[in-house]
Amino acid sequence: MVEIPRIVIAATQSGSGKTTIVTGLLSALRAKGLLVQSFKIGPDYIDPGYHELASGQPGHNLDSWLVPTERLRDIFVHSAGRADIAVIEGVMGLYDGGREGVSSTAEIAKLLKAPVLLVIDAKSMGASAAAIARGFRDYDSEVRFAGVLLNRLGSPTHEAMIAEAMEKQGIPVFGALRRNDALKMPERHLGLLPVTENAEKEIVESIGQAVASQVQMEEIIRLARAAAPLETREPAGTENGGIAASKAVRIAVAKDEAFSFYYPESLQVLKDFGAELLEFSPLHDRVVPKADGLILGGGFPEMFAEKLCGNVSMGQSIKEAANSGMPIYAECGGFMYLMEGMRDFSGREYPMAGVFPGIAAMNQKLQMVGYVTAELEQDTVLGPKGTKIRGHEFHFSSELEVDASCPRAFLFTRLRNGAVYPAGYVKGNAVGSYLHLHFAGCPKAAENFVAACRRYSK
Repeated sequence: MVEIPRIVIAATQSGSGKTTIVTGLLSALRAKGLLVQSFKIGPDYIDPGYHELASGQPGHNLDSWLVPTERLRDIFVHSAGRADIAVIEGVMGLYDGGREGVSSTAEIAKLLKAPVLLVIDAKSMGASAAAIARGFRDYDSEVRFAGVLLNRLGSPTHEAMIAEAMEKQGIPVFGALRRNDALKMPERHLGLLPVTENAEKEIVESIGQAVASQVQMEEIIRLARAAAPLETREPAGTENGGIAASKAVRIAVAKDEAFSFYYPESLQVLKDFGAELLEFSPLHDRVVPKADGLILGGGFPEMFAEKLCGNVSMGQSIKEAANSGMPIYAECGGFMYLMEGMRDFSGREYPMAGVFPGIAAMNQKLQMVGYVTAELEQDTVLGPKGTKIRGHEFHFSSELEVDASCPRAFLFTRLRNGAVYPAGYVKGNAVGSYLHLHFAGCPKAAENFVAACRRYSK
């Protein structure tokens, strides 16, 4: 058993301001001299970037669709074990998630036996806020509902009105934040602008100061310290064998403003299997570094299409690596970059690396968001045909000029509605699709990829 002070910050719905509040809380706790470890429930890549900017520590994701619950608890204990306090940001509303509540904030909060504070956007609302809070408190008695954080209040009178209604329902108020549009973080079509493009420490510090002055910091710390002990197993990673560094293979990982969507624990699994990870930039570097494998994660290549197109030597270097048989894994934004071309929001088309056929065309509306099961249609560097991997999709682009002669990589099945459709491509040892996966949830795929890189190195 291990004691880890922890708190979950949930909300009634998306857009309530929980990411801003969590970012401010992390900054304020860090300013008090505490070592803070943050977590984000769900598959989101962008929010953890702001967490890291505020806390000084890489944020981790907790998603029970992508990673089995036992492993999730291991990841949490291993990551937060040395922290003074762990702050866990929820996803959407407290009880929202995939089908039947998969990976909801409530599910993860119960798994971690963590107290929950509910953020309520109180703009244009009075005593009704207390009715909402009571409903959330009573909906599931197994959730350790501890109180509320009121957001976007208009005046002291507004705060007093809601606080009185909360008191009548026996619901503690742990903070009341005023409306302040100056503290709003910038957004784009997939949500917040990534930290890689918006590393504005000043705004994070300002949010931290606002939270520190309007939230009961000591009460929140006391609540977190009262969380029940958690059972612990071996640290995450040891079950992968901890292959000696002397056997390491070099895997180049695309990391810059255009490609930034990676789960730290997912990359750690590759290291556990003997991979040495080398970061490189398709935007700024001229060629792929000397490596035995290549990974291109998601991000926003559509916002840098002209610059990616202009870096001809990098595109040629990646295509030559693919033609040489180097194992390559690309997901979502990385997959788009490896296609023949990319069409931006204005309709302008740019040639890309050309490893896979087709054009990735941006749309004005979201094309897909949700959990999927991906079954390999071919033998690949991730595993043999028939292997099933859990992942998720989240993209505004769609494929044009589909090439039926190029083997498809996966058969996707959507969790929400059961729809089945082919996805991605396989070309030699290169695999790409719109799939986002977490190697902690499919360690065999990571082991297979590293093994393929080792064979290539020889």
